[in-house]
Amino acid sequence: MKLLNRLTFTLIASLLITASFAQEAPPTGQVLDKIVAKVDNYILLESDVQKAYMEALAQNQQGGEAPTRCEVFESLMINKLMVAKAEVDSVIVTDAEVMLQTEQRFSMVMQQFGGDENTLVEAYGKTSDQLKAEIEDVIREQLIVQRMRSQITEGLTVSPNDVRQFFNSIAKDSLPLFTSEATVGQIVIKPEVNPKTKDDIFNQLNQFKKDIGEGKADFADLARQYSEDPGSGSQGGDLGFFRRGELAPEFEATALALKPGELSDPVETAFGIHLIQLLERRDGSFNTRHILRIPKATAEDIEKSERYLDSLKTEIEEGRLDFAKAAKDFSDDRTTSDNGGFFTDPATNSNRLSLRTLEDPLLFFMIDTMQVGNITEPMQFEDPREGTKVRILYYKAKYPAHRANMEDDYEKLKAAALRKKEDDLLSKWFITAKEDIFIDLDPAYDRCNALAEK
Repeated sequence: MKLLNRLTFTLIASLLITASFAQEAPPTGQVLDKIVAKVDNYILLESDVQKAYMEALAQNQQGGEAPTRCEVFESLMINKLMVAKAEVDSVIVTDAEVMLQTEQRFSMVMQQFGGDENTLVEAYGKTSDQLKAEIEDVIREQLIVQRMRSQITEGLTVSPNDVRQFFNSIAKDSLPLFTSEATVGQIVIKPEVNPKTKDDIFNQLNQFKKDIGEGKADFADLARQYSEDPGSGSQGGDLGFFRRGELAPEFEATALALKPGELSDPVETAFGIHLIQLLERRDGSFNTRHILRIPKATAEDIEKSERYLDSLKTEIEEGRLDFAKAAKDFSDDRTTSDNGGFFTDPATNSNRLSLRTLEDPLLFFMIDTMQVGNITEPMQFEDPREGTKVRILYYKAKYPAHRANMEDDYEKLKAAALRKKEDDLLSKWFITAKEDIFIDLDPAYDRCNALAEK
């Protein structure tokens, strides 16, 4: 089985997240969709293949050979096989993991529409709940595929000699052309909310607790009106069942100390301040609902963070403080601070990345106006989950477009060599796994020979 030397499972899985938001084609009087593969209880639609194929072509910006439609079909079909095999092998992805990533992805989508659901509906013809359900399904499959792939390829490594052999196996006129890249870092400060703002929220939630206890208010109604949890607020605060260890420690400890039906005192977590009600315990899991209020930084709180960052900027520019050390010691963004504040390419874990791979498009335009070595003034930005934050950006280095070579692109080549090694192992896994799972392919895709041993 050919497992896509030019297109990996991980790429396809990520493409599905974007593709799930593609606009539907207008009616033409023709059949627009059909099932093209059945893998146990899972189906693959023609529209899934089309969306992923078009997205893969759009993503093919590195000068390499574009994937064929058959390769895309094979990869999507094998994803379904991995999901089906995960059931047999008891590979589990928890609801909490899916919910967390769904909320993060949906928050990014909503941010693009300024938080206006009406604009979202107008653009996609679907409500926020409908879109969220679609995202959830795709993310669940993505996580299962990632977990299965990790389990199958666990322990695989590549040596410098493996990387060299992989590089030498590529014809010189087929070496990929990498676009210009940069090394960019950030130091982020989350403004500390003043005590009075938090006190006001604690007082409000305590009043909610009193009103509910006296029968003057209904928990679900208050959650719909006041909760700032976009996932549960519209559901009356209901979070559903979770196992131990799946929620914030402070939330879980408080919830598990309650009796069914009992209300907690307000409790603070990294997400905000909660009023919690335990609804039910069942087989090692528990169901709660909550009202979440998120303390907002005032203009004075934000200005204080800006002054602090400005002082760090001065220390760095005058050579009294190293940027990477400052990021590790002071930045509130854990995804970059452990790497000295520098953004990394998720595919290669390298500090050299195309600016277009940055999740925030505003960063691309900001860096595009900077000179190498510059540090910006403190700037405010909005975190979808945690509100206003402040950061400075450091443009450390720029690398011109070039053909792949061992000196400049070792980390990228190492990642590609490892993917090739994983694909070879997955080819062997597929030969055995396909015998355990019912697979039926549409005759239109017979030409792809997706089930043949290759």
